[in-house]
Amino acid sequence: MRKWTRWQDWVALVAGVYAALSPIWTQTTTVASWTMVVLGVILAVNALWSLAMPEMVISEYVHAGAGLLMFIAPWVLTFASVTGIAWTAWVVGIIALATGVWAIVETTRAKAHDHDRTVPQG
Repeated sequence: MRKWTRWQDWVALVAGVYAALSPIWTQTTTVASWTMVVLGVILAVNALWSLAMPEMVISEYVHAGAGLLMFIAPWVLTFASVTGIAWTAWVVGIIALATGVWAIVETTRAKAHDHDRTVPQG
């Protein structure tokens, strides 16, 4: 796996930055704004970690987990009625969760393939 090449992490980076900045242009509440900023920054920083260290599958689990948290946040933190920010959380959450799971599968396969090539067959 080469550094800075996995498209799923680039998508997560863009989604995280978008989420973190979304309170600037979206009608929101204080709780919703902080939620989007914090989860967006976590997603973006984690995406950079994944891009820099693509063999670390744990970063992909964090990526997917942040997506899940972002998706459920409007209901858990009761801002689902604030349409713009809620939809932002749902869409970014689905994107992050889907790309995170996709990257988990891809990274796990690549590690298994690398392991098969290095284990002597006997």
